[in-house]
Amino acid sequence: MDKIALRKSLIEARLNLPDRLQRAEALQSVMRIWLVGRSDAVIGAYWPIKGEFDPLPALHRWKEDGELQNESVRRRIGLPVMDKEKKTLTFHVWYPGCPMEEDAFGIPKPKDTEVVVPTLLFVPCVGYGPGGYRLGYGGGFYDRTLAALAPKPVTVGLGFGQGFIDDFEPEPHDQPLDAILNDHGVVWPF
Repeated sequence: MDKIALRKSLIEARLNLPDRLQRAEALQSVMRIWLVGRSDAVIGAYWPIKGEFDPLPALHRWKEDGELQNESVRRRIGLPVMDKEKKTLTFHVWYPGCPMEEDAFGIPKPKDTEVVVPTLLFVPCVGYGPGGYRLGYGGGFYDRTLAALAPKPVTVGLGFGQGFIDDFEPEPHDQPLDAILNDHGVVWPF
């Protein structure tokens, strides 16, 4: 499997989805429903790039809804900040309007906010396949981060239906996700 060509093809297809807005709205709904009843107080996510699904509106709503229901509960959202030496990620508090700066790849990250440890982590999927495996951008940041985090958070991949790869073969270092959500619903576990 030529992962470089596959990534390029999947990103191009995602960017050219004629119904991407409708798919994003559907996935926002799936994500909000999936979060109902979860007891997490800190959720990690990502800043969307290259046509990725944007999880931040659903997470901001999750944060506000939880705090309205129980004022003593402080929910927080963390976005990744890259450690250039270890090539891993830490998560820093994000909120709408918080100060941001670009990382080495030009991706916005929170500037000078508190480090948090998520108990649930939403991970972007360029593609995904059976067994809960995802295809990312090839840097290995999430795999290294997940291998090092203790306790390991619940991991949930987010992507559009067009990203499913039925014959995807993971590599030994690939970390399977606990669940994958797309615009059709929960696709892993079945």
